Amino acid sequence: MNIRVGKKEDMAAVLKLIQELAEFEKEPDAVLVTEEDLIRDGFGKQPLFHVFVAEINLEIVGIAFYYYRYSTWKGKIIHLEDLVVKNEMRGKGVGYALYSEIIRQAQKDQVKRIDWNVLDWNTPAIDFYEKTGAKVLKEWHVAQMDESGIDDFIKNKLK
Repeated sequence: MNIRVGKKEDMAAVLKLIQELAEFEKEPDAVLVTEEDLIRDGFGKQPLFHVFVAEINLEIVGIAFYYYRYSTWKGKIIHLEDLVVKNEMRGKGVGYALYSEIIRQAQKDQVKRIDWNVLDWNTPAIDFYEKTGAKVLKEWHVAQMDESGIDDFIKNKLK
């Protein structure tokens, strides 16, 4: 297995893994991002994200997709957006290798924290994270406003 920084040429495979994750999370129609979006947003003058890929026999079998944020309490942090391993490759150490690479990157960058979300029903992932020393915060809720909510707010609530 080879863990390396993702390249533009990898974005088709990255997108397939993002779509596989959406299916796993029971949201198969939720992925709107395109390969072109990923190339534009990840490889321009100011990349919005970074990605590590795991390869076996030159096939991308996993990704760790992340970006930097800033905490008013802690300073620079990494947000791990997605850690995805092809279904048939789970349990073979690919996820652990990618997860370890994110942690090494955090130490290298001297970030104060790594954040990510995990669905409450994904007990294998929760167990994995807790065994590695991560805290799964039960008292926080994720808040989101989608594009429709943004449009509605601007149109109807912003006066």
